[in-house]
Amino acid sequence: MRLTKATDIALRIAMYLAVRPPEQEEPTTRTVADAMGVPYSHTAKLVARLRALGVVETRRGVGGGLRITAVGRDTSLGRLVRELEGVGDVVGCEDSPPCPLRNECRLRGALRHAQDAFYAALDPLTIDDLVSGPAGPVLLGLGATRSNG
Repeated sequence: MRLTKATDIALRIAMYLAVRPPEQEEPTTRTVADAMGVPYSHTAKLVARLRALGVVETRRGVGGGLRITAVGRDTSLGRLVRELEGVGDVVGCEDSPPCPLRNECRLRGALRHAQDAFYAALDPLTIDDLVSGPAGPVLLGLGATRSNG
């Protein structure tokens, strides 16, 4: 199974926001986009999605910016990835034209079982778990690295 690029970037946005010290100015969507090397329009859509999921708070105007919420820090990574990816079959048995083996094949069930195991492995983890240890300092340096390079 492979995550979509959007899910990957959304998780990295949440991780980036999770390591920011509270006393530091909250970054804007543009700042996050630049730090991560992602187009602003793509970042804005992902921030809106994370906001709708309760992971990120946004404030507009002077003194505005982005911040991760307590829910965002503590939500199950499996739940978050399910929400971002959407739950569906790994293979397109019902695509057009539908697979001629769809009624007799065991592949769909096996892949669904593997997908469930994938999400179950992510369920006990949180964004805070991901940013503890060596990832935190690297994430903190993203903005400085991009703006100085």
